[in-house]
Amino acid sequence: MAAPLSELIRSRRLWPLTLAQSCGALNDNLVKNAMIVLAIFRLGVGGAGLSALAGALFIAPYILLSATAGKLADRLSKPRLVVFYKALEVALMTAAAAALLFASVTALLAVLVGLGVQAALFGPVKYGVLPEYLADDELLAGNGVIEATTFVSIVCGSVAGGGLILLDSGSAVVGATGIVLALVGLFGALRMPTLPPADPGLNLGWNIAAETWRVVAAARRVRPIWLSVLGLSWFWVMGATLMTEFPVVVRDTMQAGGSVLTLILAVFAVGVGIGSMGCARLLHGQVSPRFTPIAAVGISLFCWDFAAAATGAHGLVSARAVLGAPAGWRMLLDLTLLAVCGGVFSVPLYAIIQETAAPAQRSRMIAANNIMNALFMVAGSGAAAGLAGIGLDAPGVLRVAAGANLAAAGLIFAAFREAPVGSHREAVAPEAE
Repeated sequence: MAAPLSELIRSRRLWPLTLAQSCGALNDNLVKNAMIVLAIFRLGVGGAGLSALAGALFIAPYILLSATAGKLADRLSKPRLVVFYKALEVALMTAAAAALLFASVTALLAVLVGLGVQAALFGPVKYGVLPEYLADDELLAGNGVIEATTFVSIVCGSVAGGGLILLDSGSAVVGATGIVLALVGLFGALRMPTLPPADPGLNLGWNIAAETWRVVAAARRVRPIWLSVLGLSWFWVMGATLMTEFPVVVRDTMQAGGSVLTLILAVFAVGVGIGSMGCARLLHGQVSPRFTPIAAVGISLFCWDFAAAATGAHGLVSARAVLGAPAGWRMLLDLTLLAVCGGVFSVPLYAIIQETAAPAQRSRMIAANNIMNALFMVAGSGAAAGLAGIGLDAPGVLRVAAGANLAAAGLIFAAFREAPVGSHREAVAPEAE
Protein backbone atom coordinates (compact mmCIF):
# COMPACT_ATOMS: atom_id res chain seq x y z
CA MET A 1 0.00 0.00 0.00
CA ALA A 2 1.31 3.43 -0.97
CA ALA A 3 2.62 5.68 1.79
CA PRO A 4 0.91 9.09 2.20
CA LEU A 5 2.56 11.77 0.08
CA SER A 6 3.88 13.70 3.08
CA GLU A 7 5.42 10.55 4.51
CA LEU A 8 6.89 9.59 1.13
CA ILE A 9 8.50 13.01 0.70
CA ARG A 10 10.15 12.71 4.13
CA SER A 11 11.38 9.18 3.41
CA ARG A 12 15.00 8.48 2.50
CA ARG A 13 13.59 6.71 -0.54
CA LEU A 14 12.72 10.13 -2.05
CA TRP A 15 13.96 13.26 -0.30
CA PRO A 16 17.72 12.74 -0.89
CA LEU A 17 17.18 12.21 -4.62
CA THR A 18 14.80 15.17 -4.77
CA LEU A 19 17.34 17.38 -3.01
CA ALA A 20 20.17 16.30 -5.31
CA GLN A 21 18.02 16.83 -8.41
CA SER A 22 16.67 20.22 -7.30
CA CYS A 23 20.10 21.63 -6.51
CA GLY A 24 21.36 20.49 -9.91
CA ALA A 25 18.49 22.13 -11.79
CA LEU A 26 18.96 25.31 -9.76
CA ASN A 27 22.67 25.43 -10.57
CA ASP A 28 22.25 24.74 -14.29
CA ASN A 29 19.90 27.68 -14.72
CA LEU A 30 21.69 29.90 -12.21
CA VAL A 31 24.93 29.72 -14.18
CA LYS A 32 23.33 29.94 -17.62
CA ASN A 33 21.25 33.03 -16.85
CA ALA A 34 24.00 34.71 -14.83
CA MET A 35 26.38 34.27 -17.76
CA ILE A 36 23.89 35.70 -20.28
CA VAL A 37 23.04 38.72 -18.11
CA LEU A 38 26.71 39.32 -17.25
CA ALA A 39 27.69 39.24 -20.93
CA ILE A 40 24.88 41.44 -22.18
CA PHE A 41 24.48 44.01 -19.39
CA ARG A 42 27.94 44.17 -17.83
CA LEU A 43 30.36 43.26 -20.61
CA GLY A 44 28.33 44.46 -23.60
CA VAL A 45 28.79 41.29 -25.64
CA GLY A 46 26.45 38.63 -26.98
CA GLY A 47 22.68 39.04 -27.12
CA ALA A 48 20.09 36.69 -28.57
CA GLY A 49 22.89 34.78 -30.28
CA LEU A 50 24.67 34.13 -26.99
CA SER A 51 21.44 32.92 -25.39
CA ALA A 52 20.86 30.52 -28.30
CA LEU A 53 24.47 29.29 -28.13
CA ALA A 54 24.21 28.69 -24.40
CA GLY A 55 21.04 26.66 -24.89
CA ALA A 56 22.59 24.62 -27.68
CA LEU A 57 25.77 23.87 -25.72
CA PHE A 58 23.73 22.72 -22.74
CA ILE A 59 21.34 20.47 -24.67
CA ALA A 60 23.84 18.87 -27.10
CA PRO A 61 25.18 16.38 -24.49
CA TYR A 62 21.66 15.00 -24.04
CA ILE A 63 21.68 13.93 -27.68
CA LEU A 64 25.26 12.67 -27.70
CA LEU A 65 25.69 11.04 -24.29
CA SER A 66 22.28 9.87 -23.04
CA ALA A 67 22.66 6.35 -24.49
CA THR A 68 26.01 5.83 -22.75
CA ALA A 69 24.57 7.37 -19.58
CA GLY A 70 21.70 4.88 -19.68
CA LYS A 71 24.06 1.94 -20.01
CA LEU A 72 26.21 3.18 -17.14
CA ALA A 73 23.11 3.56 -14.96
CA ASP A 74 21.98 0.01 -15.73
CA ARG A 75 25.43 -1.52 -15.20
CA LEU A 76 26.54 0.28 -12.03
CA SER A 77 24.93 1.09 -8.68
CA LYS A 78 22.70 4.11 -9.28
CA PRO A 79 23.17 5.76 -5.85
CA ARG A 80 26.95 5.55 -6.24
CA LEU A 81 26.70 7.10 -9.67
CA VAL A 82 24.63 9.96 -8.25
CA VAL A 83 27.36 10.64 -5.67
CA PHE A 84 29.98 10.72 -8.42
CA TYR A 85 27.90 13.03 -10.62
CA LYS A 86 27.18 15.42 -7.75
CA ALA A 87 30.88 15.52 -6.84
CA LEU A 88 31.54 16.45 -10.47
CA GLU A 89 29.01 19.25 -10.07
CA VAL A 90 30.95 20.64 -7.09
CA ALA A 91 34.07 20.80 -9.27
CA LEU A 92 32.15 22.45 -12.12
CA MET A 93 30.60 25.08 -9.85
CA THR A 94 34.03 25.87 -8.43
CA ALA A 95 35.21 26.46 -12.00
CA ALA A 96 32.10 28.57 -12.66
CA ALA A 97 32.86 30.73 -9.63
CA ALA A 98 36.37 31.38 -10.94
CA ALA A 99 35.07 32.17 -14.44
CA LEU A 100 32.54 34.63 -12.97
CA LEU A 101 35.19 36.40 -10.91
CA PHE A 102 37.37 36.81 -14.00
CA ALA A 103 34.31 37.74 -16.11
CA SER A 104 35.29 35.20 -18.77
CA VAL A 105 32.36 34.35 -21.01
CA THR A 106 34.46 31.74 -22.84
CA ALA A 107 35.25 29.95 -19.58
CA LEU A 108 31.59 30.12 -18.55
CA LEU A 109 30.55 28.56 -21.85
CA ALA A 110 33.03 25.74 -21.20
CA VAL A 111 31.55 25.24 -17.73
CA LEU A 112 28.07 25.21 -19.26
CA VAL A 113 29.13 22.37 -21.56
CA GLY A 114 30.39 20.50 -18.50
CA LEU A 115 27.09 21.08 -16.69
CA GLY A 116 25.25 19.79 -19.77
CA VAL A 117 27.38 16.63 -19.73
CA GLN A 118 26.77 16.16 -16.00
CA ALA A 119 23.01 16.69 -16.40
CA ALA A 120 22.84 14.29 -19.36
CA LEU A 121 24.64 11.59 -17.33
CA PHE A 122 22.40 12.19 -14.32
CA GLY A 123 19.09 12.05 -16.23
CA PRO A 124 18.77 8.26 -16.75
CA VAL A 125 19.83 7.65 -13.15
CA LYS A 126 17.28 9.88 -11.42
CA TYR A 127 14.26 8.46 -13.24
CA GLY A 128 15.69 4.94 -13.43
CA VAL A 129 16.22 4.70 -9.67
CA LEU A 130 12.70 5.77 -8.67
CA PRO A 131 11.06 2.38 -9.39
CA GLU A 132 13.81 0.69 -7.37
CA TYR A 133 12.94 2.80 -4.33
CA LEU A 134 9.17 3.08 -4.75
CA ALA A 135 6.27 0.65 -4.97
CA ASP A 136 4.22 0.60 -8.18
CA ASP A 137 1.41 2.63 -6.58
CA GLU A 138 3.95 5.23 -5.39
CA LEU A 139 5.45 5.87 -8.82
CA LEU A 140 3.04 8.63 -9.79
CA ALA A 141 3.60 10.48 -6.52
CA GLY A 142 7.39 10.12 -6.77
CA ASN A 143 7.47 11.33 -10.35
CA GLY A 144 5.15 14.17 -9.43
CA VAL A 145 7.52 15.35 -6.70
CA ILE A 146 10.53 15.19 -9.04
CA GLU A 147 8.64 17.00 -11.84
CA ALA A 148 7.31 19.71 -9.52
CA THR A 149 10.64 20.44 -7.86
CA THR A 150 12.42 20.43 -11.22
CA PHE A 151 10.19 23.16 -12.66
CA VAL A 152 10.35 25.23 -9.49
CA SER A 153 14.14 24.89 -9.49
CA ILE A 154 14.39 25.90 -13.16
CA VAL A 155 12.38 29.07 -12.51
CA CYS A 156 14.17 29.94 -9.26
CA GLY A 157 17.58 29.37 -10.83
CA SER A 158 16.71 31.49 -13.86
CA VAL A 159 15.40 34.38 -11.77
CA ALA A 160 18.21 34.19 -9.21
CA GLY A 161 20.97 33.99 -11.83
CA GLY A 162 19.73 37.06 -13.69
CA GLY A 163 19.07 39.04 -10.52
CA LEU A 164 22.07 38.21 -8.34
CA ILE A 165 24.68 38.81 -11.04
CA LEU A 166 23.61 42.46 -11.29
CA LEU A 167 24.47 43.14 -7.63
CA ASP A 168 27.69 45.05 -6.90
CA SER A 169 29.38 41.83 -5.84
CA GLY A 170 27.17 39.69 -8.07
CA SER A 171 29.90 37.46 -9.48
CA ALA A 172 31.07 36.43 -6.02
CA VAL A 173 27.50 35.92 -4.79
CA VAL A 174 26.50 33.74 -7.74
CA GLY A 175 29.73 31.74 -7.55
CA ALA A 176 29.37 31.11 -3.82
CA THR A 177 25.68 30.23 -4.21
CA GLY A 178 26.50 27.69 -6.89
CA ILE A 179 29.16 25.98 -4.77
CA VAL A 180 26.87 25.83 -1.73
CA LEU A 181 24.02 24.36 -3.79
CA ALA A 182 26.37 21.76 -5.28
CA LEU A 183 27.54 20.75 -1.80
CA VAL A 184 23.94 20.48 -0.58
CA GLY A 185 23.15 18.30 -3.59
CA LEU A 186 26.14 16.10 -2.79
CA PHE A 187 24.87 15.74 0.78
CA GLY A 188 21.54 14.54 -0.61
CA ALA A 189 23.29 12.03 -2.87
CA LEU A 190 25.25 10.62 0.08
CA ARG A 191 21.99 10.02 1.98
CA MET A 192 20.43 7.87 -0.78
CA PRO A 193 19.94 4.21 0.29
CA THR A 194 22.35 1.80 -1.37
CA LEU A 195 21.21 -0.43 -4.23
CA PRO A 196 22.90 -3.19 -6.25
CA PRO A 197 23.49 -2.72 -9.99
CA ALA A 198 20.54 -3.66 -12.20
CA ASP A 199 22.66 -5.42 -14.85
CA PRO A 200 26.31 -5.71 -13.73
CA GLY A 201 27.26 -7.85 -16.73
CA LEU A 202 26.16 -5.29 -19.32
CA ASN A 203 28.78 -4.55 -21.99
CA LEU A 204 29.44 -0.86 -22.53
CA GLY A 205 29.86 0.30 -26.11
CA TRP A 206 31.72 3.53 -26.76
CA ASN A 207 30.52 4.16 -30.31
CA ILE A 208 28.21 7.06 -29.44
CA ALA A 209 26.22 7.05 -32.68
CA ALA A 210 25.68 3.29 -32.65
CA GLU A 211 24.70 3.24 -28.98
CA THR A 212 22.26 6.10 -29.48
CA TRP A 213 20.63 4.28 -32.39
CA ARG A 214 20.38 1.00 -30.43
CA VAL A 215 18.79 2.63 -27.40
CA VAL A 216 16.20 4.55 -29.41
CA ALA A 217 15.46 1.49 -31.56
CA ALA A 218 14.93 -0.62 -28.43
CA ALA A 219 12.45 1.90 -27.05
CA ARG A 220 10.56 1.89 -30.36
CA ARG A 221 9.99 -1.85 -30.07
CA VAL A 222 7.88 -1.46 -26.93
CA ARG A 223 4.79 0.45 -27.97
CA PRO A 224 3.68 1.91 -24.59
CA ILE A 225 7.24 3.16 -23.97
CA TRP A 226 7.60 4.65 -27.42
CA LEU A 227 4.25 6.44 -27.30
CA SER A 228 5.13 7.80 -23.85
CA VAL A 229 8.48 9.01 -25.22
CA LEU A 230 6.73 10.81 -28.08
CA GLY A 231 4.20 12.35 -25.71
CA LEU A 232 6.92 13.58 -23.34
CA SER A 233 9.02 14.90 -26.21
CA TRP A 234 6.07 16.94 -27.40
CA PHE A 235 5.46 18.14 -23.83
CA TRP A 236 9.00 19.52 -23.71
CA VAL A 237 8.49 21.23 -27.08
CA MET A 238 5.51 23.04 -25.61
CA GLY A 239 7.38 23.82 -22.39
CA ALA A 240 10.41 25.18 -24.22
CA THR A 241 8.18 27.27 -26.50
CA LEU A 242 6.38 28.79 -23.53
CA MET A 243 9.60 29.55 -21.66
CA THR A 244 11.03 31.18 -24.79
CA GLU A 245 7.93 33.28 -25.50
CA PHE A 246 7.22 34.48 -21.96
CA PRO A 247 9.94 37.18 -21.98
CA VAL A 248 8.84 38.33 -25.46
CA VAL A 249 5.19 38.50 -24.37
CA VAL A 250 6.15 40.60 -21.34
CA ARG A 251 8.48 42.94 -23.21
CA ASP A 252 6.76 43.38 -26.56
CA THR A 253 3.09 42.51 -26.05
CA MET A 254 2.51 43.88 -22.56
CA GLN A 255 5.26 46.53 -22.62
CA ALA A 256 6.00 45.45 -19.05
CA GLY A 257 9.09 45.02 -16.89
CA GLY A 258 10.99 42.29 -15.13
CA SER A 259 8.61 42.00 -12.17
CA VAL A 260 5.85 40.79 -14.52
CA LEU A 261 8.14 38.14 -16.03
CA THR A 262 9.09 36.94 -12.56
CA LEU A 263 5.40 36.73 -11.62
CA ILE A 264 4.56 34.76 -14.77
CA LEU A 265 7.42 32.32 -14.25
CA ALA A 266 6.48 31.82 -10.59
CA VAL A 267 2.82 31.17 -11.40
CA PHE A 268 3.82 28.73 -14.16
CA ALA A 269 6.14 26.79 -11.83
CA VAL A 270 3.53 26.60 -9.08
CA GLY A 271 0.91 25.40 -11.57
CA VAL A 272 3.16 22.61 -12.86
CA GLY A 273 3.84 21.63 -9.25
CA ILE A 274 0.13 21.45 -8.44
CA GLY A 275 -0.61 19.34 -11.50
CA SER A 276 2.38 17.06 -11.00
CA MET A 277 1.78 16.36 -7.33
CA GLY A 278 -1.99 16.19 -7.70
CA CYS A 279 -1.76 13.60 -10.47
CA ALA A 280 -1.26 10.68 -8.08
CA ARG A 281 -4.40 11.61 -6.17
CA LEU A 282 -6.34 12.09 -9.39
CA LEU A 283 -5.37 8.62 -10.63
CA HIS A 284 -5.42 7.01 -7.14
CA GLY A 285 -1.86 5.79 -7.70
CA GLN A 286 -2.74 3.81 -10.84
CA VAL A 287 -0.27 4.23 -13.71
CA SER A 288 -2.55 5.15 -16.59
CA PRO A 289 -2.66 7.75 -19.40
CA ARG A 290 -6.45 8.10 -19.21
CA PHE A 291 -6.41 11.75 -18.10
CA THR A 292 -3.50 12.75 -20.31
CA PRO A 293 -5.60 13.45 -23.45
CA ILE A 294 -7.91 15.66 -21.39
CA ALA A 295 -4.86 17.51 -20.06
CA ALA A 296 -3.60 17.94 -23.64
CA VAL A 297 -6.87 19.62 -24.63
CA GLY A 298 -6.56 21.85 -21.57
CA ILE A 299 -3.02 22.85 -22.54
CA SER A 300 -4.24 24.01 -25.96
CA LEU A 301 -7.30 25.87 -24.66
CA PHE A 302 -5.49 27.71 -21.90
CA CYS A 303 -2.43 28.43 -24.09
CA TRP A 304 -4.73 30.00 -26.70
CA ASP A 305 -6.59 32.09 -24.11
CA PHE A 306 -3.35 33.10 -22.39
CA ALA A 307 -2.18 34.57 -25.70
CA ALA A 308 -5.41 36.56 -25.97
CA ALA A 309 -5.32 37.60 -22.31
CA ALA A 310 -1.72 38.80 -22.59
CA THR A 311 -2.68 40.98 -25.55
CA GLY A 312 -5.55 42.42 -23.47
CA ALA A 313 -3.14 43.07 -20.58
CA HIS A 314 -1.12 45.59 -22.63
CA GLY A 315 -0.04 48.46 -20.40
CA LEU A 316 0.03 46.45 -17.16
CA VAL A 317 3.69 47.25 -16.67
CA SER A 318 4.31 45.87 -13.18
CA ALA A 319 3.40 42.81 -11.12
CA ARG A 320 1.24 45.03 -8.89
CA ALA A 321 -0.64 46.31 -11.93
CA VAL A 322 -1.21 42.75 -13.19
CA LEU A 323 -2.54 41.66 -9.79
CA GLY A 324 -4.80 44.71 -9.62
CA ALA A 325 -6.58 44.28 -12.97
CA PRO A 326 -9.18 41.72 -14.20
CA ALA A 327 -7.18 41.29 -17.42
CA GLY A 328 -4.13 40.39 -15.36
CA TRP A 329 -6.02 37.84 -13.30
CA ARG A 330 -7.43 36.25 -16.44
CA MET A 331 -3.91 35.88 -17.79
CA LEU A 332 -2.61 34.37 -14.55
CA LEU A 333 -5.57 31.99 -14.26
CA ASP A 334 -4.98 30.78 -17.83
CA LEU A 335 -1.31 30.28 -17.06
CA THR A 336 -2.01 28.38 -13.84
CA LEU A 337 -4.50 26.02 -15.49
CA LEU A 338 -2.19 25.52 -18.48
CA ALA A 339 0.63 24.55 -16.12
CA VAL A 340 -1.61 22.26 -14.04
CA CYS A 341 -2.61 20.47 -17.24
CA GLY A 342 1.07 20.16 -18.12
CA GLY A 343 1.77 18.33 -14.87
CA VAL A 344 -1.20 15.99 -15.35
CA PHE A 345 -0.06 15.37 -18.96
CA SER A 346 3.55 14.45 -18.26
CA VAL A 347 3.76 12.60 -14.95
CA PRO A 348 1.86 9.44 -15.99
CA LEU A 349 4.00 9.13 -19.12
CA TYR A 350 7.22 9.00 -17.08
CA ALA A 351 5.64 6.36 -14.85
CA ILE A 352 4.55 4.27 -17.87
CA ILE A 353 8.13 4.15 -19.13
CA GLN A 354 9.43 3.16 -15.70
CA GLU A 355 6.78 0.52 -15.07
CA THR A 356 6.82 -1.03 -18.54
CA ALA A 357 10.58 -1.28 -18.99
CA ALA A 358 12.42 -4.37 -17.81
CA PRO A 359 14.28 -3.46 -14.56
CA ALA A 360 17.71 -4.26 -16.07
CA GLN A 361 17.04 -1.92 -19.03
CA ARG A 362 15.02 0.82 -17.39
CA SER A 363 17.68 3.52 -17.45
CA ARG A 364 18.30 2.92 -21.16
CA MET A 365 14.61 3.53 -21.83
CA ILE A 366 14.87 6.78 -19.86
CA ALA A 367 17.94 7.60 -21.96
CA ALA A 368 15.94 7.05 -25.16
CA ASN A 369 13.35 9.45 -23.81
CA ASN A 370 16.02 12.08 -23.05
CA ILE A 371 17.49 11.77 -26.55
CA MET A 372 14.11 12.25 -28.21
CA ASN A 373 13.20 15.09 -25.84
CA ALA A 374 16.35 16.95 -26.83
CA LEU A 375 15.82 16.39 -30.56
CA PHE A 376 12.21 17.55 -30.34
CA MET A 377 13.20 20.65 -28.38
CA VAL A 378 15.79 21.60 -30.99
CA ALA A 379 13.22 21.15 -33.76
CA GLY A 380 10.61 23.10 -31.77
CA SER A 381 13.02 25.97 -31.13
CA GLY A 382 13.80 26.11 -34.83
CA ALA A 383 10.09 26.20 -35.69
CA ALA A 384 9.42 28.98 -33.19
CA ALA A 385 12.37 30.98 -34.55
CA GLY A 386 11.04 30.47 -38.07
CA LEU A 387 7.58 31.74 -37.10
CA ALA A 388 9.13 34.80 -35.48
CA GLY A 389 11.29 35.28 -38.57
CA ILE A 390 8.24 35.60 -40.83
CA GLY A 391 6.82 38.29 -38.57
CA LEU A 392 4.55 36.38 -36.21
CA ASP A 393 4.41 38.00 -32.77
CA ALA A 394 4.65 36.04 -29.51
CA PRO A 395 0.87 35.60 -29.01
CA GLY A 396 0.71 34.36 -32.60
CA VAL A 397 3.45 31.80 -31.95
CA LEU A 398 1.55 30.61 -28.88
CA ARG A 399 -1.67 30.22 -30.89
CA VAL A 400 0.17 28.13 -33.49
CA ALA A 401 1.65 26.02 -30.68
CA ALA A 402 -1.81 25.52 -29.16
CA GLY A 403 -3.20 24.29 -32.46
CA ALA A 404 -0.21 22.04 -33.14
CA ASN A 405 -0.54 20.61 -29.63
CA LEU A 406 -4.10 19.47 -30.30
CA ALA A 407 -3.04 17.72 -33.49
CA ALA A 408 0.08 16.10 -32.03
CA ALA A 409 -1.59 14.97 -28.82
CA GLY A 410 -4.55 13.59 -30.75
CA LEU A 411 -2.31 11.42 -32.90
CA ILE A 412 -0.29 10.12 -29.95
CA PHE A 413 -3.23 9.25 -27.77
CA ALA A 414 -5.28 7.72 -30.54
CA ALA A 415 -2.35 5.31 -30.84
CA PHE A 416 -2.40 4.73 -27.06
CA ARG A 417 -5.84 3.14 -27.41
CA GLU A 418 -4.16 0.30 -29.30
CA ALA A 419 -1.34 -0.02 -26.74
CA PRO A 420 -2.78 -1.14 -23.40
CA VAL A 421 -0.87 -0.07 -20.33
CA GLY A 422 -1.03 -2.45 -17.40
CA SER A 423 0.86 -3.09 -14.21
CA HIS A 424 3.12 -5.67 -15.89
CA ARG A 425 6.68 -4.94 -16.88
CA GLU A 426 7.50 -5.72 -20.47
CA ALA A 427 10.95 -6.94 -21.43
CA VAL A 428 12.81 -5.07 -24.12
CA ALA A 429 14.34 -6.95 -27.04
CA PRO A 430 17.92 -8.19 -26.51
CA GLU A 431 19.21 -5.84 -29.19
CA ALA A 432 18.92 -3.08 -26.59
CA GLU A 433 22.18 -4.33 -25.18
